Amino acid sequence: MSMKYLRGVSTLRLDADKCTGCGMCLNVCPHAVIRLEGRKAAVNDADLCMECGACAENCPAGALTVKKGVGCAQAVRIGFLTGTEPQCGCGDDSCC
Repeated sequence: MSMKYLRGVSTLRLDADKCTGCGMCLNVCPHAVIRLEGRKAAVNDADLCMECGACAENCPAGALTVKKGVGCAQAVRIGFLTGTEPQCGCGDDSCC
C-alpha cells in the first residue's frame, strides 16, 4: 500500500531537459515517486511525494527541485510529533 498525502499540493518539480538519467533520484526516494523513462527521470505520482528533499539534494544535474520541509507533508509530520492538528499555513481550508 502506498501512502498518499493531499492531492495536487506537492512542490516537486522535474526539469527533464537537465536530467542525465543517472537514477540517483530513484535510489533515494522513499516512496518511489520517480521512475526512469527513456533514459530520463519521470514523475510517477507527485501526490506520493512527502517533500523530504532527498531527490533534489542528490541530483547532480539539478533537474529536481522541491521545497523540503514546507507544505502539507511537513505539517502532517509536525502535527504527528507534537500531537497537534496539521497547520501548513497555505490559507486554504481544504489543505491539511
